[in-house]
Amino acid sequence: MATVRHHTETIDGLPVFYREAGPRDAPAIVLLHGFPTSSHMYRNLIPALADRYRVIAPDLIGFGNSAMPSVEEFTYSFDELTRVTAALLDRLGVDRYALYVQDYGAPVGWRLASRSPERVTAIVTQSGNAYTEGFVDEFWAPLFAYAATPTHDSEQDARGMYTLESTRWQYLHGVPDESLVSPDNWIHDQALLDRPGNAEIQLALFRDYPTNAALYPEVQRYFRTSQVPLLAVWGANDEIFGPDGARAFQRDLPDAEIHLLDTGHFALETHLDTIAAHMRDFLGRHLR
Repeated sequence: MATVRHHTETIDGLPVFYREAGPRDAPAIVLLHGFPTSSHMYRNLIPALADRYRVIAPDLIGFGNSAMPSVEEFTYSFDELTRVTAALLDRLGVDRYALYVQDYGAPVGWRLASRSPERVTAIVTQSGNAYTEGFVDEFWAPLFAYAATPTHDSEQDARGMYTLESTRWQYLHGVPDESLVSPDNWIHDQALLDRPGNAEIQLALFRDYPTNAALYPEVQRYFRTSQVPLLAVWGANDEIFGPDGARAFQRDLPDAEIHLLDTGHFALETHLDTIAAHMRDFLGRHLR
């Protein structure tokens, strides 16, 4: 097994935590995590790739072991999360890289790729949405309602996304064998969500989320013009970003490779070996 190292770099006065493994001169892969987790979600994938690649998995600001400034001290938007992530990659000297995106990691990754397409060598998406078809209405309707009209009532609905019950559901829905998913996942994530001030951070990001959907036409144009190699490894039973979101990539990337797995939103928890095998095959053909 590869040795995984844990580092922190200071970007604009903010400590940014990241996990890293693999040879520094190997092709780079940047793993961008989703809500409500952190680079912790990649703890097992990193060593599965690091014999061949330089693997870097940062914690976004407000998540994991990175800085969690208050909403008064930092503008919590996906543009700002991207700015800090881009600065970290520059600091690390990572000028060309493949992206692995999941959930919140996708809008950060799409901004990185569409702004600097020459830097992105390939994309792997695991429930990393770029099409409106991917949104499952039952999950997203209250969040978009809150973003459009942040009243007391709509905020209470949004705050329901931060409960232990909701965090546990995100890991277990759509999973045929729940015994494969460690409860350490939602216990770890919930402890971080419950930190004082974190609810206000997550509400700010919820309010900013519509900017990601507004960006989709630009992202899809990037796909069409770049024809970047793309692999989708997606939970067929995901009730947050449904499988139509995975299939939609082939509209703009006809050669996109789509694999729908019998699992839910956090597919790595049940299908690590399958996903790693797909990635090693895909990246082996596209990264030199």
